[in-house]
Amino acid sequence: MDAPPEREDVRPWLHVQRLFHDTGAHVPDVLASDLDQGFLLLSDLGSTTYLADLCDTNADGHYRAAIGALIRIQLASRANELPPYDRALLKRELDLFPDWYLARHVRLELSDQQRTELQSVFDRILAINLAEPSVYVHRDYHSRNLMVTEPNPGIVDFQDAVFGPITYDLVSLFKDAYVSWEEERTLDWLIRYWQAAKQAGLPVRADFGDFHRDYEWMGVQRHIKVLGIFARLYHRDGKDGYLKDMPLVARYLRATCERYRDLAPLLRLLDLVEDRRADAGYTF
Repeated sequence: MDAPPEREDVRPWLHVQRLFHDTGAHVPDVLASDLDQGFLLLSDLGSTTYLADLCDTNADGHYRAAIGALIRIQLASRANELPPYDRALLKRELDLFPDWYLARHVRLELSDQQRTELQSVFDRILAINLAEPSVYVHRDYHSRNLMVTEPNPGIVDFQDAVFGPITYDLVSLFKDAYVSWEEERTLDWLIRYWQAAKQAGLPVRADFGDFHRDYEWMGVQRHIKVLGIFARLYHRDGKDGYLKDMPLVARYLRATCERYRDLAPLLRLLDLVEDRRADAGYTF
């Protein structure tokens, strides 16, 4: 790793590496370091991501391994080791959606009433998210950051880890922006996680219906954020590679909004987005 100190601080990465390594999760080993110059010599986890390797026949095995690694990380959770995934951070992420996705990407200017309704939805999302038990959260625990290795999986890109809602990494894993599966299959994986987490002593909800509700609403927060981030990457940073991934994220968001009455104002905005996108000639 070459991280010039004037541009990037490697200490947060090193801190999370130690925390995750001590759980038995497969993260890169640090073989040597020169923090003054920003150099780390790391063990190699190979070049095969889950995204590159996943297929119908191996998916169950890969996801079982990813669930097992995640539970080990969550079991080691302690407060005050990682930054809190608190209301301020969750809200800052939500605000990317009206600023970058709605206003900039699909050119939808909200009325005062629409903006008020959206903020009320955001308050409801945050209330449910923040009522969840807190654990270590990788924050991007998905097919691009899980490597096919022995032991499987290798875990990378964890420097932004936080202490927050227990369902967050499950949303990243099962409602992945880069690969999709039938909902019935991801629901089976989620149930398997919930059963294993309960047996391991993690503070998941006693009732699966309540746990699934938390997972769904955590997904709404993440998908709102991701649409905003992808739009910002394109319009601010000139990176168009994520445009092709927007439709899948939008489908996840719409599917959940259609299931919960409290999300109706957000669903109405998504309907407007669909109309505006067609009128503007968008094909993504």
